Amino acid sequence: MAVLAGLLLTAPRAGLASGSTAGQDQPLTGRELYLSACANCHGSDGKAVSQSVLGFDLRVRDFTDCQATVREPDADWVAVGLHGGPARGFSELMPAFEGLLSAEEVALIVAYMRTFCPDRSWPRGELNLPRALFTEKAFPEDEAVITSTFDAEGEGLISNKIVYEQRLGAKSQFEITAPFGWQKTSVEPANPDWSSSLGDMAVGVKRVLYHNFGRGSIFSATAELITPTGDEARGFGKGTFIFEPFLSFGQLLPADFFLQLQTGVELPFQIRKAEKEGFLRLVLGRSFDEGGWGRSWSPMIELLGAGELSGNAVINWDVVPQFQVTLNKRKNIMANLGVRLPVNNTSGRTTQVVFYLLWDWFDGTLFQGW
Repeated sequence: MAVLAGLLLTAPRAGLASGSTAGQDQPLTGRELYLSACANCHGSDGKAVSQSVLGFDLRVRDFTDCQATVREPDADWVAVGLHGGPARGFSELMPAFEGLLSAEEVALIVAYMRTFCPDRSWPRGELNLPRALFTEKAFPEDEAVITSTFDAEGEGLISNKIVYEQRLGAKSQFEITAPFGWQKTSVEPANPDWSSSLGDMAVGVKRVLYHNFGRGSIFSATAELITPTGDEARGFGKGTFIFEPFLSFGQLLPADFFLQLQTGVELPFQIRKAEKEGFLRLVLGRSFDEGGWGRSWSPMIELLGAGELSGNAVINWDVVPQFQVTLNKRKNIMANLGVRLPVNNTSGRTTQVVFYLLWDWFDGTLFQGW
């Protein structure tokens, strides 16, 4: 099969090494490069040649499928084009064009490939900024995330939450959050007792209101309903429904830096059980890849502010240094580790160690892409 794939892709390569058409000094356009290097498998119209014609058991990517094409950033497409499928944990039947095509020429192919999806309502993958530990990003996702928080001081508390996110079309997302945790009920070192409980579960819907790749901006609104499923008596819930609307903004900055902002309010149905609160979360970070195409690292600093919506309310501020790293070649499994440090009003507020494991399940299973 690999030999057949090589034959299919080698024949048109002869004219690629020079980077120009026969008898001309002008460089090839993205369309010309695509037709020479990619069309034998992916089709001149981008719809992919059928497996029966290709002769090997591998589903070739259909570039007219906006859901699969637009969500990936240019850098990932260029990495696969230069270094082949294994560079991102895909099949070796996708050959490497390094040495035959430059990174700039592969980028031209990617730019042309994007014209096969004429629907501009899909936000570009470059606007899918790294997920911080607390700030909700603006990009709609297909992800599952488990986050654990450990009190570094005090009597002891371990809180966790599982978030499942399902993208709905180009701009929307449904999500469900299930928190749970453990806390010490006895502080005797020789015989500590722990209690566990489910927390207040939540469901939410996100909608992208604006996105512009040229400006590097994305803006979305989310409405979330928190339900009183937790044990209020043991501190695992607030005992009332809470409506939480918020806005999220993401901005690409020069030199691979990025900025994210989230602001919203918590509006309880029963004021006697919980107070109305407002919050502001801000993230500044930078992403870089090992060797230009390898593992991605994203160090970030997160600023968190929250307080009751009353005239004399005190706003609690926290700072959270952290870093996210991709764990596999496909970059759809990631981890983030950080420390939440109270900045003011530190009495009764402890330092916390926070960790998450993220799986972008649209791009493959937990066992693919390594």
